[in-house]
Amino acid sequence: MSRILIIEDEEAIADLEKDYLELSEFEVEIENTGDKGLARALSEDFDLIILDLMLPGVDGFEVCRRIRETKDIPILMVSAKKEDIDKIRGLGLGADDYITKPFSPSELVARVKAHMARYHRLVGSQAQTNEIVEIRGIRIDKTARRVTIDGEEKTFTTKEFDLLTFLAEHPNHVFTKEELFREIWDMDSIGDIATVTVHIKKIREKIEFDTAKPQYIETIWGVGYRFKV
Repeated sequence: MSRILIIEDEEAIADLEKDYLELSEFEVEIENTGDKGLARALSEDFDLIILDLMLPGVDGFEVCRRIRETKDIPILMVSAKKEDIDKIRGLGLGADDYITKPFSPSELVARVKAHMARYHRLVGSQAQTNEIVEIRGIRIDKTARRVTIDGEEKTFTTKEFDLLTFLAEHPNHVFTKEELFREIWDMDSIGDIATVTVHIKKIREKIEFDTAKPQYIETIWGVGYRFKV
């Protein structure tokens, strides 16, 4: 049974989320403060974390940053704050999704299932030989989920790795943000398309010599993105 950790200071919301997730046969644990939630996230094995932004002790941004230093499990950040800057900051720190309160419990469950299914497919496959994608100094080991740029290994979050790999496997093909969102997040229209933009930005910071003049991932204005070879 998959384990989920909810880090949420509003007990009524946390209990409601837990009830709906348990109906979908997830094992759910709750912590109501940032420091306790962070301690459990780092010391125990969870398959996904639902993380509130405004927490007593340690806020959700710092919790997310600390978890991402050692783990790549899906993190769903939730908050009543609707400002784009908060979404961008949260996604930039490694959150896989950002859900604005109030949201329906059924939407939360749908997103949890989508993230969980994709994560388990990607990390649970046991290939006999490593699948490698190599393009102009970038080496992507799909089996080990490792990326090296001119021989130097770079760290990528789960969704950053998935997005980079997908684009590299479809060189010179222009994809819209909506197409990339459906492909990488396994969801249609219930997420924030700005997520794609944030992840492209983070990938460029790791693979491009000059992010102002990208040599790999190009922006096709008014359309989307393509990986140039």
